[in-house]
Amino acid sequence: MPAITRMASLQKSCAAILPAIFKSCDVMNFEGGQLVLSMPNAALATKLKQQLPKLQERLVQDGWQVNAIRIKVQVGKNYVVPPTPRRQLILPSLAVSSFAELNDALEDSPQNQTLKAALANMVRRNTGVK
Repeated sequence: MPAITRMASLQKSCAAILPAIFKSCDVMNFEGGQLVLSMPNAALATKLKQQLPKLQERLVQDGWQVNAIRIKVQVGKNYVVPPTPRRQLILPSLAVSSFAELNDALEDSPQNQTLKAALANMVRRNTGVK
């Protein structure tokens, strides 16, 4: 039971140190100062390799005696990268009115039609008018 508790504690420490993209990183083994982590694919393993010095330094600061870290790719593990939330840019009302004025001031020519359509869409999205 103490080994399981220790591994769970080490897993929590790693999760707190690593960025969110490494949620699928699991502690496989920790013996003799060597930490073995598993990753679901080679791409994430490569990204994790870049984080290893920082991870090792922080684990040592937290009291773990980590001398080396190895990564094993566990291909059978199912992992879906969670989508990143999209940020909606909110323009100030002065900017929206300036874009509306620009749209009105532009000449109705074939060269300006795409720009005018884009400006009209931007103004419509930022004023809530459908």
